[in-house]
Amino acid sequence: MSIAVIRTHDGWWAETPQGHVRVPTSATTTAELLADRAAVEAAASGEQPPTQLDGQELLSPVTAPCRVVAQMVNYRSHARDSGFDPDKVPPTFFRKTSGSITGPRATILRPEGVRLLDYEVEIGLVIGAPLPIGTVVTDANLAEYVAGLVIADDVSARDLQLPKTQFYESKSYPTFTPLGPRLVLTGPADLARWRELRLTLEVNGRPRQNMTAADMLTGPARALTLLARFQTLDPGDVLLTGTPGGTALRSPGALAEKVGALLPAHLKWKTFFRRQEANPAYLRDGDVVTARVRTDDGLLDLGEQRTPVGSARSAR
Repeated sequence: MSIAVIRTHDGWWAETPQGHVRVPTSATTTAELLADRAAVEAAASGEQPPTQLDGQELLSPVTAPCRVVAQMVNYRSHARDSGFDPDKVPPTFFRKTSGSITGPRATILRPEGVRLLDYEVEIGLVIGAPLPIGTVVTDANLAEYVAGLVIADDVSARDLQLPKTQFYESKSYPTFTPLGPRLVLTGPADLARWRELRLTLEVNGRPRQNMTAADMLTGPARALTLLARFQTLDPGDVLLTGTPGGTALRSPGALAEKVGALLPAHLKWKTFFRRQEANPAYLRDGDVVTARVRTDDGLLDLGEQRTPVGSARSAR
């Protein structure tokens, strides 16, 4: 049975039907909390009286520093939006800085000069045991390596990402990885339902993304096996498993790509960005992004993330 845990400046809290119960632990990191599972289970038992947390700031339940690894173009719908054949997209990974992690209610800060700010709701796998090189993960032993699940928004500065054909900078600015609110600690039966998880994202209440994880190209077990060919992971690290279709960035279409290929590089990008800047789907200052991940029956629920968008300059 899953256990939902949240984090505030005052510590860790287990969610119970009666309310939030403090986890009796000295853990200050996610890895330490995962190692103190008995304390989490004691809090979740409901034997202690709940505490009202009204007004307390919710922090990311995944603490930095840690490894943040992400999968690129890992949903069929996102592949089609991006102009790729879903059956020909190879599993691909990239890294983000853990300094980009922020809380589920914190403001996403647009870096100075960034015009094309995009959203990507994702499921984060929180690692619960060391994943050494050569590890083979299967659906049967997935729960030995994945301790829990968390909502993630892989915020992206597209006007930095595309011309440089790299992801690290464009996805690693401070506040570019909102996580939480819940870290849902899972068991084998919970993880067996990962395909049923529905990811939705709205901007100012208007739906942008809505798809179940069954649309994934490479599932969690296979992804971790492929990653373990070259990357070790430790408890408290997180793997972001890709986003469904519906992001602001879309392929310009086959005809536009053919025309663009005939242009010099600087003209091609100038034309592309002029068109993208006219796209109202990109995030603007004052927007509010709401992300949810849950099964349709509500029995596995990662909660709701609600993040406003602002300017890094105005936050100084």
